[in-house]
Amino acid sequence: MGRGVEVGRLLGVLEGLSGGAAVVDVAGDAGIGKSRLLAEFGALARARGMAVLRGRAVEGERGLPSPAFQVFLDAFADLETVDVVGVRSFRALLRTVSRGGLVLLLDDLHRADPASLELLDHLVRHPLPAPLLLVISRRPRQSPPALSSALARGVDTGVVTRIPLGPLGIDDCVDAVAPGVSAELVRENFELSRGNPFYFLGLLPERSGAGVAQALLLDELSPLSALERRLVEAVAVLGEHATTDLLGAVTEVDDTALVEALREVVRRDLVRTDPGGHRLELRHPLMRGLVCDSVDPWRRRRLHRRAAAELALAGASVVDQAHHVERSLTRWDAAGAAVLIEAAERSAVGAPALAARWLDVVLGVLPYAPEHLDTRRELMLARARALGTTGAVKESRDLLHRLIGSRGSDGQDPLRAAALVECAFIERHLGRYPEAGALLHGEMERCALAPPGERSVALVVEWGNHALFSTRFPEARAELAHALLRARERSDELGAAEVLTLSAIGEAYEGNTAVARRHVAAATALIDVLTDGDLVGQCESLVRLAWSEVFLDEYADAERHTRRGADVARRTGRPFALSQHLLCAAYAHVMTGRVTTALELADESEAVARTLGGRELLGFTRAIRSMILMHARPPGDPDVLAAAEEGVATIGAVDGWWATLARCMSAYAVLGAGDPHRVRDVLLRAGGGRDLPRLQPSVRPNFLELLVTAALATRDLADAEYWARRAVEEAGQLELPTQRGAALRCLGLLDAARGEPAAAARAFSEAARESARSGATLREAHSLLLGAPHLKAAGDGPGAAAMWRRGRRLADEGAARLLVGLADRIRPGVLGSGGAMAVGGGGIGGAGDVFSSLTPREREISELVAEGLTNQAVADRLCLSTRTVESHVARVYRKTGVPSRAALAALVARLAGDRPSATA
Repeated sequence: MGRGVEVGRLLGVLEGLSGGAAVVDVAGDAGIGKSRLLAEFGALARARGMAVLRGRAVEGERGLPSPAFQVFLDAFADLETVDVVGVRSFRALLRTVSRGGLVLLLDDLHRADPASLELLDHLVRHPLPAPLLLVISRRPRQSPPALSSALARGVDTGVVTRIPLGPLGIDDCVDAVAPGVSAELVRENFELSRGNPFYFLGLLPERSGAGVAQALLLDELSPLSALERRLVEAVAVLGEHATTDLLGAVTEVDDTALVEALREVVRRDLVRTDPGGHRLELRHPLMRGLVCDSVDPWRRRRLHRRAAAELALAGASVVDQAHHVERSLTRWDAAGAAVLIEAAERSAVGAPALAARWLDVVLGVLPYAPEHLDTRRELMLARARALGTTGAVKESRDLLHRLIGSRGSDGQDPLRAAALVECAFIERHLGRYPEAGALLHGEMERCALAPPGERSVALVVEWGNHALFSTRFPEARAELAHALLRARERSDELGAAEVLTLSAIGEAYEGNTAVARRHVAAATALIDVLTDGDLVGQCESLVRLAWSEVFLDEYADAERHTRRGADVARRTGRPFALSQHLLCAAYAHVMTGRVTTALELADESEAVARTLGGRELLGFTRAIRSMILMHARPPGDPDVLAAAEEGVATIGAVDGWWATLARCMSAYAVLGAGDPHRVRDVLLRAGGGRDLPRLQPSVRPNFLELLVTAALATRDLADAEYWARRAVEEAGQLELPTQRGAALRCLGLLDAARGEPAAAARAFSEAARESARSGATLREAHSLLLGAPHLKAAGDGPGAAAMWRRGRRLADEGAARLLVGLADRIRPGVLGSGGAMAVGGGGIGGAGDVFSSLTPREREISELVAEGLTNQAVADRLCLSTRTVESHVARVYRKTGVPSRAALAALVARLAGDRPSATA
């Protein structure tokens, strides 16, 4: 039940009984698990031979007092108790029944009658000389002053032990409250419930938790007067607008009666004041839904209608009004619709899902009459844009197609072009390039009579995007140049930024490095001065800029832009942009030698992409993730090939830029699986033949290196020489350090195959220097490790050792287990049998074979888990998300074979004890 510490304290008090009574005060909010704790402890005490009695305090009917000593009488209900009429007689009874040891559990004591509280006060001030353990549970906020003060005095005298119950941690919710529930649902429910097990279970309808929660809440509301219940309902309906003034207005209650009723519901801890003391709120956020569900629908609508009217009179914003107008609008009302439309316009950038919902409400009541046709079409376009922004692409696409097929009331079509561009954007993201091309081609044809510069920037940019992702970017160059000129003439900096980022990534794709750098510099100058508000509309533009910088080896700038773009996309609900920013950041991280964080970013990107419905984006994401996973796992790990094949299968028959790259990237996993013949087949088929015409020119040398490696593995020296020559030629044209490094590694592999170790060592050393120039740490480490054995063979043992140690250290620091495995495999040949291995990282790495498979991050987390930290505490300590920590812990379990946190802690302790002491 997640209360092991508290149960342990209760058992400690029980075992410490030595002829004298003790009291334990279990205090916590409603639903926190007090009753469950008492029940669990009672069972344990009974198993230890103790007599256990349990009673629950109940509230008498309104206006009628509860029976005297009700909670004690309830506990003694199964005993023959007679003539127990006062404190002294109860004391005598307790002394009698406690002779053999008694545990008395009294639940919900905040509801106890005055006589029961008097008896408790007496027992605290005059403890019985008998082995009696009195355990009470209560809600502190609802406890009467007499109970609170009696217990406080007992704490001071040492008679009372206080055990406060706080929220459960997420691990406790998984292990104790909801075993078997998916991790994603547990995380979501944990956040909503704030760790309160009552509300956590209430979010699991398949376990009848919601029904139980509703029933218990209604039971708590039943003692209220009609006015008090109306106030609780009004607080629930009004939500964040629940102030005393607004409550009085919507319930039409005078101030005196309102204050009196509020005092009562606050005393019962149904309603609380917010931390600032300005408004009222229910004691837990989830109570709002439960209470609202208990209110008749027509009454809810009336409360919302009154709230909207009062907020309008008070001059509240249309967004505040819209929350209530939305819930009260049942038929066409021009004024109410105007509020929702204006609120949607203001929220379209920062909260597109909310805007889409409000527009849907208006469209639902808007009459199908000729005079409203243009309004309907405008609202449809606005809603489609909002839906597309949130990732609801299929619904957005359907709405846009309806709009494109309709006509305006005067026969004109001012919205058609905008809808068409939006629809082409959706089709492109779904990987439906022929459909997107047909839409754009038709519109470009219709605009053919106008000068190219007169076409809208949005249309030209989407046309250019389609050309880029269809691998036909040169066809869009002239249009983009005209659009950029026109945007600058109009001082349209946002439009210019859109065109510049598209031109930058297009030229970077084609390998026109110098031109791409100029476009990147111009775009950066415009984008970096934008506020976050302006940047919301530039999310996709920022994605293009970051990928351009990656292709140009400018990893630090790419990371800076992806970090800002991801932050804006998260806050404004833009999953398309968020997924791509995370993926670009993951690629930058792996290239710069941070494999663990790269995999975390790729995992998150994949999770977002799965919700969007686009096969190419998801397949491309999985392909990059498989490449990162390859570096995170030891050589030959079968999961890598499975992940790469999943990415290719996801793409299916989609034919585009990302689809081609994804298929080509699978060749890394194929080579790692030991199938060089298939590497050649994969790359030539995906690249369009021996010349690889379909493969992105600016990254082609990387894949040519793969072909050289595969050719040499199959002893095809002629093919290897051809691919190496191509790599050198193309890298020379690109002038990119990372691609030059790939070409130099090709030469080094060839020199090694020809039996020329000195030449091979020089090529690999130069490749490492080129990689280091761009910050491509992983490529540098790979080059160093490839070169070290050849430098040793050329007669430079010390140089080879230094080369190996730097490569091994970079690989270890980056958690690149693939390269660490390579380094360890070649170590004897480079350092000799007596060479000391320079192992990076700290913690428990190298303490035993079982931990040799863990990454530095997994080792660090293992040690923190061994210290007793929960996943949430580990996440807080390391500034990670709880989900990331959970994933690491799961991988540690799998790799070490331990079944639990306790077993992992024992293993860490054992290995720490076996670790040899350091020597000078």
